[in-house]
Amino acid sequence: MEKDARPNWDNPMQFVLACVSYAVGLGNVWRFPYLCQMHGGGGFLIPYLLMLFLEGVPLFYLELAIGQKMRLGSIGAWTAISPYLGGVGLASVVTSLYLCLYYNIINAWSFWYLFHSFQSVLPWADCPINSNQTGPIEECERGTPTQYFFYRETLDISSSIEENGRIHTGQALCLLLAWVITYLFIVRGVKSTGKVVYFTATFPYVVLFIYLIRGVTLHGAINGVKYMFTPKMEQLANPTTWINAATQIFFSLGLGFGSLIAFASYNQYNNNFEHQAIIVSLINSGTSIFASIVTFAIYGFKATVNYENCLERTRLLLLNAFNLAEDSITMDTVFDWIEKLNTTYPQQFAELTNKLENCDLGSELDTAVEGTGLAFIVYSEAIKNMPFSQLWSVLYFIMLLLLGMGSMLGNVTAIITPLRDFKVISRMSNELFNGLVCVFCLLLGLGFTTTSGNYWFTMFNDYGATFSLLFIVLIEVITVSYIYGIKRFEKDIEDMLGHRPNWYWKIMWAGASPLLLIVLFIFYIVKYIQGGTPTYQAWNKELGKSVATEYPVFGQVFIGLLLVSSVSCVPLTALYVYCRKRKNGNHHKRQHTVSTVSA
Repeated sequence: MEKDARPNWDNPMQFVLACVSYAVGLGNVWRFPYLCQMHGGGGFLIPYLLMLFLEGVPLFYLELAIGQKMRLGSIGAWTAISPYLGGVGLASVVTSLYLCLYYNIINAWSFWYLFHSFQSVLPWADCPINSNQTGPIEECERGTPTQYFFYRETLDISSSIEENGRIHTGQALCLLLAWVITYLFIVRGVKSTGKVVYFTATFPYVVLFIYLIRGVTLHGAINGVKYMFTPKMEQLANPTTWINAATQIFFSLGLGFGSLIAFASYNQYNNNFEHQAIIVSLINSGTSIFASIVTFAIYGFKATVNYENCLERTRLLLLNAFNLAEDSITMDTVFDWIEKLNTTYPQQFAELTNKLENCDLGSELDTAVEGTGLAFIVYSEAIKNMPFSQLWSVLYFIMLLLLGMGSMLGNVTAIITPLRDFKVISRMSNELFNGLVCVFCLLLGLGFTTTSGNYWFTMFNDYGATFSLLFIVLIEVITVSYIYGIKRFEKDIEDMLGHRPNWYWKIMWAGASPLLLIVLFIFYIVKYIQGGTPTYQAWNKELGKSVATEYPVFGQVFIGLLLVSSVSCVPLTALYVYCRKRKNGNHHKRQHTVSTVSA
């Protein structure tokens, strides 16, 4: 497609909102709070913000600059820099395809929970009654109502990845709905996306703000907020803390997928992407911290409720065991009475040892959960205990949907934009081509709605993008700094912005960012090798909890294919271009020889 015929954003604000909508996603809500919890609360912000300026902002700037300069998708942009590097763009497209396949199933789950929120009693509030009407279903009793609803009602999960079953009709319909809405958001390309992002980028903040007001007024919320902002500085001596901070910045900004290059390719040539890169990066990190305050307020509420329920059970146990008056033990004096009774009646108290629970608010707050476990189990458990729980449930899952759908816009654009740069596809209408891509992803994504689908989802989530993105962005920054050349890149930026990038950007591109990426890359390879046989969390309905299980041989082979398929695009494309050039060179030589002989 000719560069002059390329559509543009209506205004720079649309581009900024598209980047915000894409970068601010589910990871800000369910990954960042988990890392704060794991790595010393407020102390984690030190390595996180440091990595933002050493790695996040410079690489974000770099991708926007390439997209705006080349005015092409990832494949075309890297091919324009060097024909041998077309595989970098192709690897981005393959990685984005993997992401699109499984990311929309999260939106399908959000739709499922949203539709079930319009009930007088939330279906995950209590265990359902068994078929004999004699009591709750055993699987639910062994776990919790929220776990049962997620694993049995939502996923209808099998006991392992080897047990395949039918497609869950409800989930399949929700996935279809998610893809229909995604299609409507992108149906006319950048013209449709530019209108949608006004809503998908801003409304989640409205919901988060409402949740913040509600969260901090909940009973025990202050315990969670204090836990978040109390730094455990000893965690800074842990290398994993720094690695996780760098990784979170890297994935949270959506680097390497090709989405940022695609979005920037629709900018006016002289658009000030430098300011926009800084603004979007800061908004993204600010949202993570903001969402964490909300999450920890709800954590505090949930932990306090669980702690007080534990104290109440202990109080009743002591009252019944020692025939005490009902009002003799209060919640505040439980521990005093335990000490007193243990001293006064040691033999009788010893008989209760196995029945007594260890009630500890700190332990409740230390229980770290991430991903779908946080979004669909922990949050659901907190929501069911709130007054007007249906209202808070509807608001929460609408927010999850908008965050998920906003990110899907970028994910699908990363596939569509580079492919539309090919002349064959550019002849097709936007509506037809975009529809074909959505239908293709929907049909492949139906595999995630089967009984073993959640295990495949976990596999794609753990191995589909992590390794390949690090490799892609490492190649990108080395290419720009040492193959294309910093001096040449500076001139391109000066041509677009009217000034050259300052020393900070050049030091980051040429030194700090590549070194950090190499460290991360080596860390992941070592971690993968040392980890032994890959495992996943399989739901055991007899125990009512998830159990670590090794992937079978076919699962391990598939993981290998996921890791290799996208990364191999880079050397294979370079080899193909080299062979083609050599073949053409030999052909020209033969022609020259024939013409000389004829002469």
